[in-house]
Amino acid sequence: MERPRAVERVLREAAPHEIFDALRALIERRHHAVSVELLMADYAMTELRLVHVLPHTAPPLPLLGTAAGRAFSTQEPHCVEGPGATVTVFVPVSVRGDRLGVLSVTLPGGTDGIGTDHSGTDGIGPDSPGTDGSGANSLDPGMKEEFRGYADALAHEIVVAERDTDLFLQARRTERLTLAAEMQWQLLPGRSCSRPEYSIGAQLEPAYAIFGDSFDWSASADDLVLTVSNGMGEGIDAALLTNLAVNALRNARRAGLDLAGQAFLADQAIYGQHQGHQYLSTLLLRFHLPTGDVEIIDAGSPRIWRLRADVVEPIEMDPQMPLGMFEDSVYIPQRFAVLPGDRLLFISDGVYDALSPAGEKYSLHALARVIIDTRLLPASQVPRAMLEELLGHRGSGPASDDSLVVCLDWHGRPSAA
Repeated sequence: MERPRAVERVLREAAPHEIFDALRALIERRHHAVSVELLMADYAMTELRLVHVLPHTAPPLPLLGTAAGRAFSTQEPHCVEGPGATVTVFVPVSVRGDRLGVLSVTLPGGTDGIGTDHSGTDGIGPDSPGTDGSGANSLDPGMKEEFRGYADALAHEIVVAERDTDLFLQARRTERLTLAAEMQWQLLPGRSCSRPEYSIGAQLEPAYAIFGDSFDWSASADDLVLTVSNGMGEGIDAALLTNLAVNALRNARRAGLDLAGQAFLADQAIYGQHQGHQYLSTLLLRFHLPTGDVEIIDAGSPRIWRLRADVVEPIEMDPQMPLGMFEDSVYIPQRFAVLPGDRLLFISDGVYDALSPAGEKYSLHALARVIIDTRLLPASQVPRAMLEELLGHRGSGPASDDSLVVCLDWHGRPSAA
């Protein structure tokens, strides 16, 4: 049996809370590793936290200025030399572009931590001598790819295991989530994803106390449906409203309704529950992947900005009623197009309304500047970078509203080029 399949089988056969323990034992046996650790990115995307049985005792690693953080940010394996000529390999743990954390493997120096499998039929067992592992540059590139294979297999299993264990979700917490934030994070599809046609990154702040801002996406062979919501209210009421809206939109989408039908069903669900006293500002978009044509309903939404050829400009649409404001609202889709190389940014009111300690609002000029300043970053990193800039404007005081940034980079379908 091929080695990747053997690794996947070992992980599948382990109990949900023991999948990393199973992988660690496999790597230690196969490569004589000194240590194997899993670090999960926290909800605020500022730290990497060790996965360990509670209570956590190891201090977190900051994403900035660390080797593990570099592997997480670049999404490439990174090696560093350690004491006694050891080599530590940091490998990103990601699934379909969603960055979960980093796998850290420390190999002994001057010995064969790496080599060819001689384990027999199951593909798992000790290895024969390979490269000497004595420095970051001496690590065989093929072995980096093998460790990437371990990390990829682990990432897929973590996503499945989180249905049945809290271990990995607990490891992501720097502090306790509010109940509203718990509900919101469980509602989200992820924080980033990628396909050949596009890359998406998203982030919410304050990460541990968000109210009602949310986003959702779903892709098929030829379409990407993206929704971005600017929640109304605070605490549990805001979280319940957003949960109702997102699930109504999902229900309509999965029933095969078009974009207008999805908006109508969600509008009726919210109005039926709240009679117009609560409503939700939402953007609904459907991207046609082969062509870049975009169908959009602007239901009192967050604003859209486009970066094209280093030029920043808003995309203005005719605003329609927020979902649930009135009974029997009719929604009419509008259209625009994206070109390969375009970057779209969806930004909630919490960004525009953020006040400095002196009471000054975050200006559109400052927003345009940070969009330009982050243009070379991948989509997955842009929202965090923009919200860090916002925090510098607002100061360390508590936020008065959620802040949401979603970044979409449009690459276009390769065959269409």
